[in-house]
Amino acid sequence: MLGLTRVHHIAIIATDYARSKAFYCDILGFTLQFETYREARDSWKGDLALNGQYVIELFSFPFPPERPSRPEACGLRHLAFSVADLDNAVAHLEQQGVPCEPIRVDPYTDKRFTFFNDPDGLPLELYEG
Repeated sequence: MLGLTRVHHIAIIATDYARSKAFYCDILGFTLQFETYREARDSWKGDLALNGQYVIELFSFPFPPERPSRPEACGLRHLAFSVADLDNAVAHLEQQGVPCEPIRVDPYTDKRFTFFNDPDGLPLELYEG
């Protein structure tokens, strides 16, 4: 048995580190736990937490290639976050200038969800529950 216990973190590469850090911290509510500039790679790395739990490694690298997204590309499809009140969350994002897709209902769980994008087009989902 391998013994996996949980997802440790998710690594995200941003084209504009400051813009993405502001998006994840100021708009989505993550907190910056640690940040370092790695001179040899000309790269920033920030450790972001959600409710005190380390979740995202946010990186910058010079000239990263674009992420294929649509039509559906092979690989990571999206990241999903739980919210207690989807209407409130969508209103908050839209007040911050972050457009959301129309709210849909999962036909298997009857839970509501929507998608939006981070500053680099990474698809993110809010799932009510």
